[in-house]
Amino acid sequence: MIDQNAHSTTDLPTAFLNEIDQIIGRSNLKQGDAVANLDYGITAANFGATAVAFPSSTQDVAAIIKSAVAHGISVVPQGGRTGLVGGSVSAPGQIVLSTARLNGIVEIYPDERVAVVEAGVTLQALQHVASAHSLEPGIDLPSRGSATIGGMVSTNAGGISAFRYGVMRHRVLGLEAVLPDGSIFSDLTRVVKNAAGYDLKHLFIGAEGTLGIVTKVAIELEPVSAATATALFGLPTVEAALEATRLGLTVQYGHMRAAEAIWNSFFSLTAGEHRWSATDYASNYPVNLVLSLGGGAEEPLQMELGRIYEELSENYPDMAAVVATSQAQEAALWRLREDTDLIYRRHPSAPSFDVSVPLSQIEAYVARCLPELRSIDPIFDPYLFGHIADGNLHIVLNAAGTDLAPEKAAAVESVLYRDLRQSGGSFSAEHGIGSKRIHSLRETADPVKFALMTQIKSAMDGARTLNPGKVIG
Repeated sequence: MIDQNAHSTTDLPTAFLNEIDQIIGRSNLKQGDAVANLDYGITAANFGATAVAFPSSTQDVAAIIKSAVAHGISVVPQGGRTGLVGGSVSAPGQIVLSTARLNGIVEIYPDERVAVVEAGVTLQALQHVASAHSLEPGIDLPSRGSATIGGMVSTNAGGISAFRYGVMRHRVLGLEAVLPDGSIFSDLTRVVKNAAGYDLKHLFIGAEGTLGIVTKVAIELEPVSAATATALFGLPTVEAALEATRLGLTVQYGHMRAAEAIWNSFFSLTAGEHRWSATDYASNYPVNLVLSLGGGAEEPLQMELGRIYEELSENYPDMAAVVATSQAQEAALWRLREDTDLIYRRHPSAPSFDVSVPLSQIEAYVARCLPELRSIDPIFDPYLFGHIADGNLHIVLNAAGTDLAPEKAAAVESVLYRDLRQSGGSFSAEHGIGSKRIHSLRETADPVKFALMTQIKSAMDGARTLNPGKVIG
């Protein structure tokens, strides 16, 4: 039984805590100081609630939700706590439900190219197990070591391979989720073709835990490339980077695995920190492009990179390229793109934006936004990088979050989000809405879409038990 003093410690009813204790065991319910000792991830406010439950099964999750409903307690689901938009922040009077113990690889079906996993499995863990069968999940993120499959489903994660394999919505064949009343929705379909009525799994993909807590996922896998080849191109313009990407997509041998653009401000930061340099490669190219190919053998892939360089250099004679000739060199090139933590160490809680821009409009978008941001504040020289093959740009201000007054933040958003929806883009490419982007969704979404989202939330969770204050407010 929970000590009677626990109520004042956690702001939760003792009777409720006793029920949770009975469901998952005292050692799996952290309270008070024990919560303070947990890793809160990206955002300290993730543990605004002072109680965290660690269920180990879908049935445990369902029982916790039913108890929460009975006591009028709201539940905040958390996976790897890597989100940047406050989708997992919690408050006193709520209980956090962590999927950390839902970490089982249920089954790998190599011939089907399908994995069934629990929600708390990290992307890296799935990659490791799938690689034994020469398979991969078809999605990759720099936060692979902590990002969980359930969290990636709930945020509809994208990553570097979206142009080829789609985002998480395209990887999920079926899923299991606990609904706001504690009932279990189970549709662990393992096949691509399924026309049996409404495809309800899409209600939970990208819903950030507001409509249900994902507990198991059937995810499609892809064959792993036997060999890879990676090059870094120093280019004068966005147009050149897009041309390189087009050439990568049309190679005669193998296929393009990734095309990651790094504008000069971010490249200078990571190259300087990691003391990276190469002969005949200047540090001041406007755009740097990490381009990676995959296929059956390395030598023809290297030849393809050579052909791409030759074609590009005809139009852009001042460009440069560095081709990785070992796995260590390849990893060094990828660090230049993936070490985004450097930004936040230099600028704590730096405001981060995540937009999708149609490919034909990227150059004009960047050319408009950068000077307009400097007109708001002359010190703004944002770090800019992204998945240029699908138009997803990440823009991080070179300023601490505490230094950005509300009116200045609104002006920045106005610059970055202007006309995106009308042009066929999106103000949120892969980070989601969480609690930080609700106002942006209200301001930019089609009003009928927002009204439908509100109706769905009300129909499924009228009591606002699951992750209140997120996505629609």
